[in-house]
Amino acid sequence: MSATSTSMRFGALSGFGWRVLNALQLLFTIAWTTVLLPFALLVLLLCGGRRHWPLRMASRIWAPGLLTGAGARVVASGFDTLDFSNPCIVVANHQSMIDICVLFRVLPVPLCFVMKDELARVPVVGTYARAMGMVFIERQAARAATRQLGNAAQLFAEGLSVCGFPEGTRGKPGHIGSFKGGIFKLAIDCGIPILPVSIEGSGEVLPVRGFKVRPGVIRIRAGELIQTCGLQQADRMALASRCRDAVIALRDASRN
Repeated sequence: MSATSTSMRFGALSGFGWRVLNALQLLFTIAWTTVLLPFALLVLLLCGGRRHWPLRMASRIWAPGLLTGAGARVVASGFDTLDFSNPCIVVANHQSMIDICVLFRVLPVPLCFVMKDELARVPVVGTYARAMGMVFIERQAARAATRQLGNAAQLFAEGLSVCGFPEGTRGKPGHIGSFKGGIFKLAIDCGIPILPVSIEGSGEVLPVRGFKVRPGVIRIRAGELIQTCGLQQADRMALASRCRDAVIALRDASRN
């Protein structure tokens, strides 16, 4: 069923009806996560600590389940022509927590995220994220955040790609804030190419505040890889600006 027909089906719901439906969706989200992520940790153990398959479980089972439960239809473009045989750093704008599900679902490679350190304390999710090598950063401590980002170099050595939201926080739909330089320092230090990605519509499906889920279409578009070999740290903010401009252009193209 398309998101459009789903929207028509739920369009007659009252405020109380939406609250009941969202409560059921929240219970599903908690149950789905509580059951699936511990199973992924068991797979990690059976795989001898190799993260490939537990991460792919998030891509192929966990994320699609949550997107379906939210009534979200994902439309992806620009990914088919890219070469994912080597690790890259994905940078995307950030409207909603559901962005993580969208990126997991669309990227055809095992993906680790740069996440705010509060998520490390979330039951089940924090345990899974730490086991998968997710990078937790302290947003209010720039020096510590830079040091923590440096830990991601080991992920590249394992052939894993890393995704970050360089705005540093979720923004309002239609607005893309300035990009902070931390993840671009990592890209230059490691010589890892950057893949700019735009996400449009996720803020309407799951807004920043509360759990007010509404069915809708989420469009995600990939640009061309931006090479970082040969760049110096003095180029970091220019690189951040270039990537932000690329994400904005991709977003605008998604709207046409």
